[in-house]
Formats: sequence, structure tokens, C-alpha cells
Amino acid sequence: MYAVNLFVKKAQSGAKTLVLPEGQDPRVVAAANMIVDNRVATEVTVLGSESEIASSCEKAGITERKFKTLDYLNCDFFEEYAEQFVKIREKKKITIEQAREAIKNRIFFGSLMTRNHKVDGLVAGSIASTPDMLRAAFNCIGTAPGISSASSCFVMDLPNPAPNGERVLLYSDCGVNPNPDAEQLVDIALATAQTYRSLLDKQPKLAFLSFSTVGSAQHEIVEKIITASHKLKDKITAENLDIIAAGELQADAALVPEVCKSKAPAEKLAGQANILIFPDLNAGNIAYKLTERLAGAGAYGPILQGLARPINDLSRGCSVEDIYAVAAITVCQALG
Repeated sequence: MYAVNLFVKKAQSGAKTLVLPEGQDPRVVAAANMIVDNRVATEVTVLGSESEIASSCEKAGITERKFKTLDYLNCDFFEEYAEQFVKIREKKKITIEQAREAIKNRIFFGSLMTRNHKVDGLVAGSIASTPDMLRAAFNCIGTAPGISSASSCFVMDLPNPAPNGERVLLYSDCGVNPNPDAEQLVDIALATAQTYRSLLDKQPKLAFLSFSTVGSAQHEIVEKIITASHKLKDKITAENLDIIAAGELQADAALVPEVCKSKAPAEKLAGQANILIFPDLNAGNIAYKLTERLAGAGAYGPILQGLARPINDLSRGCSVEDIYAVAAITVCQALG
């Protein structure tokens, strides 16, 4: 809970609002009350019919609602959003009837609320799948300026400090891009750096991970990592970005100062990475689950990033506390 406490404290310093679309889930209404009670957001809107919300509250043991509710299928701006969705998807030439059908999906509707600044962010996925979440994000929100590829990260809340003293690490991309090319790895790195800064207000120090450390091994699968690292370093220099980037590095060189000094003494990172960029989804997903299960770390995500507005996914096995934690992360992203 070390990281969550940091995020909650930052979220409480702002005045942001959230939408939780899955009002048919008792965990969601319980989390909504917790979010408001603890001032993580000043206002939470839960989507659903009155019968859905009442049933969820009864199952969750909630007698007093601290959150707002919206019967989105019957609200006075449903038609306005349908017309907007036609314009958003004009290249697909969808009809107004198709748009109405699409935004009956509560994740799409909540995403349009976020797009239109009715709320500052969205948290969902306790029922919806990750592909459902990504479709809503891409169709309704789109990517942030300067980013071509959206991505994700996991916030790893370590029970004990890493060898370099870090308690919070970001692993990326562990949930969206199966086999990113060099340009996509640069986008992933930039988006993760922005996520890190929004959450922790510290300088991002990132490592592109590989089985090779600065040329210790040659293989075609290492080439894209080397290319991505060079491209990002050039961008950091050209745009004077406050990011330290290194790679390609093995994980020990990224996280253990003594090892980095031995293997890559010229790298400014010096084993102080707080962000690990994985070469592909296989590596990232495996690593975060191993860290979670073997090291006992908290794993929050996949946190979506590189989007124009904050939208975040949940595991379908999430607890009320997990929803609360991701809500705090989403508010931090909205605060920037």
C-alpha cells in the first residue's frame, strides 16, 4: 500500500471527478462510496438504471449513497453523444442508428463523458474485458498529441526497496502492444515517463530491457531495442526532455548500481531505473506477474497511457480496494 498511499495523497490535493460505468457491479458502488468518503475525487458518477444501482447497493450493504447516478440510456444528452459519435467515426460512415447502438455500451458512453469533460477520468473493467476497454478508448478518446500508439503500464508497489532504493517501479508495456517496433517502443517510453511523473512528481529514469547490455550480445531481436533507445535519446536531447534513458540493458544493470557500474559505466542511468521498458508483451506480462507472485508486490493496472484523456482498466477479479487504487491513479493522471 506504500504506492497507493502516495497516489491517494496527491489525488486529495486536486478536485477531479470520475465516472464508473459498471453500476451493475456491487464492487463498483462500494468503491464509489470509498472514493468520495476519502476525497480521492470530489464527485463520482456511477452509470446504471435505478434498479441496477439499487440491487448493487443492497448486495454491497450500502444504505447511503455518496455518489451520483446516471441512467445513461435515458439521459437528456444520449442523442447528442450519438450524433457526436457519428462525427468521430465519419471515416467508417456509420449511421445514427449504428451510433446509438454503439453508445448503449456503457464503457463507450462513459468514455464520451470523459472526452466531453463532464468528468476528468474513467475507471472500468470489473465486468468489461480489456479488449472492450481498448475499443472504447481508441474509438472515443484517441491518442494524446505526439503519441501514435497507446500503451499500458503496471504500477509495481514493492514490499521492500529494489537494490537502487526504489519502492515504486513502472513496467511497460504489459497489456496492449504484443510486439512493438522501435517507433512504438519510443511512444511507450514517452507515455510511461509521463505516467510516472503524473503519479510521483519525480524524474523518470527508464531502461530499455534486453538479454544484452550495451552490445554484450548481438542478435536481430536486440536491434529494435538498440534503435528505440537511440531514437529516444536523440529526442530527449533535441527537445530538452527531463528524462534519463538507457539501453539496451539487462535487468540487473538497470536496477543494481554496482552492476551497472561494472557492465555499463558510461550510462548516466547508473542502475537507478524507476521505469522498465520491455521488448514485447510476453516479457512484460511475465515479469509483472513474477514480481507480484514471488516478491509480493502490489500490481496495479494495466494503466492505459498515451491517450488524450485518462481511462483505466481493471482486472475482472479486482477487489473494492483495487478499484479505489486505480481511481486514485486515474485522478493523478488527470492532475498531470
